[in-house]
Amino acid sequence: MPTKGSGAATAWQEIDEWEGGIGWIAYPDEDLQRASHALRGEDGLYLVDPVSFPDIEEFLAEHGEVAGVVLLLDRHKRDAAALANRFEVPVYVPDIMSDVIRNLDAPVEPIHGELPGTEYVVHTLHNNPFWKEVALYGENSRTLVVPESVGTVEFFRTGNERLGVHPGYRLVPPKKLLRLSPERILVGHGPGIHEDAVAALEDALSNSQRRAPQYYVGLAKSMLS
Repeated sequence: MPTKGSGAATAWQEIDEWEGGIGWIAYPDEDLQRASHALRGEDGLYLVDPVSFPDIEEFLAEHGEVAGVVLLLDRHKRDAAALANRFEVPVYVPDIMSDVIRNLDAPVEPIHGELPGTEYVVHTLHNNPFWKEVALYGENSRTLVVPESVGTVEFFRTGNERLGVHPGYRLVPPKKLLRLSPERILVGHGPGIHEDAVAALEDALSNSQRRAPQYYVGLAKSMLS
């Protein structure tokens, strides 16, 4: 299977449906399973790190009107600009991502503190020259959205983990997320976690360093096979 799909998606998979939104994977057969989400806000849907597919307008119309597009990771531009222009809405970008704000080919609204029109509060996870990432957390719905630091696909996990830390941060996991108590965790790679989410998060972050040797050995074997 390819690491990332390309060209027009010929198949897509619906994931993570709950009362507060919906998710999808535009290329279900790709190894990294890039996941996108539509969060319900006061005035419509906010598309998070979206990857498009040919029938996306019809799919989203079943769930509401698109009110905006949101980027949570500087590398996750994906189809954000194209979809923002198609639906004539802005792209909401955390103000720490100044390069993205300047260079995105679509109307941009910087955000800080919270995502306007929603319950979601912005939590900065990484802000350095190589990696700028924020998470969203809704206190009422207890929904946590993390684009890259943790994921559910095989590339992120080792052993019996349901949720794994990205290899770039397995030795220094973002333990600030342990302050939160999510009922569900939506990730940028793979289907989300909707049962025992707190336990999965605590296991991933608390044991990330201890399991690092096992993870990196497995990763090396998979790359050589």
